[in-house]
Amino acid sequence: MRILVLIHRWLSIPLCLLFAMWFASGIVMHFVPFPELTEAERFAGLSAIDVSMVKRSPGEAVAASTLKNVRRVRLWQRSDGPVYLVSAASGMKALHADDLRAADVDSEQVALAIASEYARLRGVNASAAMLAELADYDQWTVPNGLDGHRPLYRIALNDSAGMELYVSSRTGEIVRDTTRNERVWNYVGSVAHWIYPTALRKNWMAWNVTVWWLSLAAVIAALSGLIVGLLRLRRVRDRIVSPYRKWHAWHHWLGLASAVFVMTWIVSGWLSMDHGRLFTTGALTRSEADRIAGMPAWGELTSTVPGSISPAAREIEWFAFGDRIYQRIRTGVDAQQLSVVVPASDAPSSSFLQADEVNAVISRAVGGCSSTKAVERDDDYFVASEVAPAPVYRSVCGDVWYQIDGASGANLEKLDAQRRTYRWLYRALHTFDLPTLMARPSLRTAMVVVLCTFGVAFSITGVVIAWRRLRLEFR
Repeated sequence: MRILVLIHRWLSIPLCLLFAMWFASGIVMHFVPFPELTEAERFAGLSAIDVSMVKRSPGEAVAASTLKNVRRVRLWQRSDGPVYLVSAASGMKALHADDLRAADVDSEQVALAIASEYARLRGVNASAAMLAELADYDQWTVPNGLDGHRPLYRIALNDSAGMELYVSSRTGEIVRDTTRNERVWNYVGSVAHWIYPTALRKNWMAWNVTVWWLSLAAVIAALSGLIVGLLRLRRVRDRIVSPYRKWHAWHHWLGLASAVFVMTWIVSGWLSMDHGRLFTTGALTRSEADRIAGMPAWGELTSTVPGSISPAAREIEWFAFGDRIYQRIRTGVDAQQLSVVVPASDAPSSSFLQADEVNAVISRAVGGCSSTKAVERDDDYFVASEVAPAPVYRSVCGDVWYQIDGASGANLEKLDAQRRTYRWLYRALHTFDLPTLMARPSLRTAMVVVLCTFGVAFSITGVVIAWRRLRLEFR
């Protein structure tokens, strides 16, 4: 018992403020998540493609990129002309669609023009826009998903919302937007909750190790406190009583009352930092991704974009899926047309991939697949497509499930037994991401606020006790 008391005491003294911060910032994060550019926001800033300026074919763009195992080519209109973005496992390259010269952005004037045009299309006032900085990292661009776009031009629009846009120096795309309100709230939300200061987070390995060990220490502190709290209960005249008084009693009873939530939330928070330590990551292996893409004949894409495409087309993408190359023409954030262009096919176009197409590709690439069907939105393992009406198909191959986006052929998640377990131990317990609650957002919000408020109150009693213990020790 004494060892448990000492472990709980001397771990909790330095961590009690961290506990209070985690619960309080969790409430803020529920209402104001970390800034990101949503698919709807990205698409709203795209203008119609000027087909007359597309002089070279996507096949020529693939050859000019010199990238191996290319999986996707995307065409969109930039303020300085249409641009191809060629993507492979090894990286990506942006090329101008008229002469295939590199489309990197090496001028602040070009970056400013791109950002101003994007803002105009979104209906945002950019008359006072100016370059704030060109930098690899700042507080809102530390996530690793932006690594391929660094350095980034930060353009301050100086509008009423204080919006700032980030332009990729590698592709010229807008990759992030923030507003003054998001930045202010996120300092007491995500930045605090994830221990996300730029100086630490830009070094992913240092941040990963630091937060993982801090979270593990928090788990040990909470578990030791729970055990001590249960063992210290006493039975007096048919009543369960606490031996403690005042702040210690409040800490004891609040800890026991919120024990299930506190333990599951702290443990699931620690698991959010797993990153493959105990559970698989849900990502495809390079071999799996190559087999699903197949051996597409990019050289057969010799024609430029046909002039007959809809003038409303904002983006065209060609992607490899099962040795075929599909052409995906997007006219709206939720509207697209999909057709097979290599090998040449007379089959009519459709909006999305069909279940039998996905089944044929995954079965051939992986083997041992028993079924492929669209995932219902109330499914416990549902994940949404980037195009809202598009189906997500689940191919069940033995113990492994592959969830394929019907809009783009992208693998959204690979779920083996470990990953399915992780879904419950992390997402369900930490974010209450359950179909029943997701269908009732008001109930989910109430649960987050009430439970985290209990966590804050419990943590504050720990802060007071810790402060008194430290004063006693110093005396």
